[in-house]
Amino acid sequence: MSATTGESRFKVTGMDCAACGNKVDTAIRRLPGVEDVTVSVTTGAVKVRHGEGFDAAAVTRQVRNLGYGAEAANGTATAPVAAPTERHDHGDHDHDHDHPASAGSDHAGHTHDDPAEAGLPWWRTRKARLTAACGAALVAAYVLGHLAPALERPAFLAALAVGLVPVAWRAITAARFGTPFSIETLMSIAAVGAVFIGAEEEAAAVVLLFLVGEMLEGLAASRARASIQGLSALVPKTALLEKDGQTTEVPAESLAVGATILVRPGDRIPADGTVVEGSGEVDEAPVTGESVPKRKAVGDPVFAATVNAGSVLRVRVTAAAADNTIARVVRLVEEAQESKSPTERFIDRFSKVYTPAVLVVGFLVAVVPPLIAGADWSEWIYKGLAILLIGCPCALVISTPAAIAAGLSAGARRGLLMKGGVVLETLGKITAVAFDKTGTLTAGKPVVTDIVPVGRPVRDVLSLAAALEKGSSHPLALAILDRAKADNAPVPPAFDANAVPGEGVEGKVGGEPVFLGSPQAASRRVPLGAEQTAAIAALNAEGKTVSVVLARDGVAGYIAMRDEARPDAREALAAMKSDGVRTVMLTGDNRTTAEAVAGGLGIEARAELLPQDKQRIVRELQAEGLVVAKVGDGINDAPALAAANIGIAMGGGTDVALETADAAVLHGRVRDIPDMIALSKATMGNIRTNIAIALGLKAVFLVTTVLGITGLWPAILADTGATVLVTANAMRLLGWKPR
Repeated sequence: MSATTGESRFKVTGMDCAACGNKVDTAIRRLPGVEDVTVSVTTGAVKVRHGEGFDAAAVTRQVRNLGYGAEAANGTATAPVAAPTERHDHGDHDHDHDHPASAGSDHAGHTHDDPAEAGLPWWRTRKARLTAACGAALVAAYVLGHLAPALERPAFLAALAVGLVPVAWRAITAARFGTPFSIETLMSIAAVGAVFIGAEEEAAAVVLLFLVGEMLEGLAASRARASIQGLSALVPKTALLEKDGQTTEVPAESLAVGATILVRPGDRIPADGTVVEGSGEVDEAPVTGESVPKRKAVGDPVFAATVNAGSVLRVRVTAAAADNTIARVVRLVEEAQESKSPTERFIDRFSKVYTPAVLVVGFLVAVVPPLIAGADWSEWIYKGLAILLIGCPCALVISTPAAIAAGLSAGARRGLLMKGGVVLETLGKITAVAFDKTGTLTAGKPVVTDIVPVGRPVRDVLSLAAALEKGSSHPLALAILDRAKADNAPVPPAFDANAVPGEGVEGKVGGEPVFLGSPQAASRRVPLGAEQTAAIAALNAEGKTVSVVLARDGVAGYIAMRDEARPDAREALAAMKSDGVRTVMLTGDNRTTAEAVAGGLGIEARAELLPQDKQRIVRELQAEGLVVAKVGDGINDAPALAAANIGIAMGGGTDVALETADAAVLHGRVRDIPDMIALSKATMGNIRTNIAIALGLKAVFLVTTVLGITGLWPAILADTGATVLVTANAMRLLGWKPR
């Protein structure tokens, strides 16, 4: 790395929501030499761009001081500093959580575990032990209070200290590193204040409830992380490498591009590649969500993590482990979760003002009634402390990022890739979708639609044409050869076969001269009858390309081909229409072909367009007040994709054109577009519900506390309970399924 500008990556354990990331971001930016920081909460990855004077060790120290585990991405783990707690704040959002992790996850909640704890079940982590110790101390204090009333107050103070000292330590640490208004601060003030008014018993119970609530939240939150990281686990760890006639088992990550691997039936394919020998069914559900296995033969691409369900395949590796389809999907989702949606950014800004405001309101509730109306000091201080707990912004801060993370993960697992919260939020507002034709609404390759024989069997016409086209890679030739294979038509050898520039191909098949070419070229060799000319014109009017087969100086028949619409296109377009989304096809193809395809699909068509024309039409639709998504291949449509509110690339595995587009569909299916819009609407509905839960519970308990109906216990339940409800509600999105 250069001394002036470089980039370093770090692994941070213990982050569970966007606010955690903001806290780490704020702390690292304070270090000398740091130019920019990017934090991915989902994967615990931190990327630091830096200049002169940068010290990587200072980053791990700074992060450890916050109570997280940290290590250089390719270095040795640095355990978190030994603090009397396992908690942390959620950065600028005053949101400190301790989350236990589920077994096998990267961290044990917000305990910021050292790597020795990674993979432990949540109940064996230090955070869980702290919660258990706090609970045991509280039970012991109750028992001791009954047996020896004189020792009741000291016993409850000791029980309170077990839970509060760690919380207070985190509050101090948070303040030192730029987050003075954290949930720890609110908790510490409330608990210490409760001791001064003689409510130490209740204060100890509140701290215990707080720790338990955060633990439950962590259990829910760890599911989102496990969901997307589970994709990486699908790629097998080893591969059978073939070299010099020998097969050896090697780590899958060591496979180089160009290597040949052996994949046995039932094995997962360890790398992206191309089949060089063998054929059989491959289950691509892990990558594309496609339930029906795909037939693979020599020359076909296969993806890492898919399952070879048929015979033995030999595969040539086409992508290193870091660049395979699964790695790219995981990387895309990581980057997407760093990008905040407009709603999330608003709540971030709101929460920075909200927490200091809560402190002010709590103070006013505590002092104004006694000073002005001579009310009881103890009663109103108690109410003020309860308001501090009600005001904790945890549930509100996590409401949006938790839903966005779950929505992005749910989409990625079904091959719907979106570059961040902004894209996910905007998709639900789409009112018009402009589709490219070739490769988007159609499969992108012609197929034989009609074989019209003239005085010979259909099979003979197909055999003669296939014989001349054998060995050609032209799309029309491949269409004829595919049809011959599908119909089991024999393909006899052709002799003296050669291409006639601009006309077609000619040669001898079974001793008779044969020509295959355009109707114009055929008519120069043999006059076509009026009936034949009319039939060819009718096929052309349907957007089909016609090739005429001549044999022994007479017309043997003709073959019509067309790039047909994808099988799911009509249904998908109808679904969008029923949802009030306008659909239009933009293509550079000729008007006849475009209108033939559009007529079959029931979509408006604009044909014979240049790239700049497509961009102009997108802008015209926007000028009509429509929110426009452009769906295309991401290369020829670059200007239109960039102009649209959302650009969506139709992908085919690794070639997803993600650089140009805001989103991509791995399946390359048209029905994925309405599914993507539906996922966005489901996510935004989830966010609205979350915000209503978070603010609604606070409003109810604020009123009941001021009226003297509820106190400290319900106040903390209102906060941690809302946080758990909001997180659990967001996690429901992980089970989202397309309609």
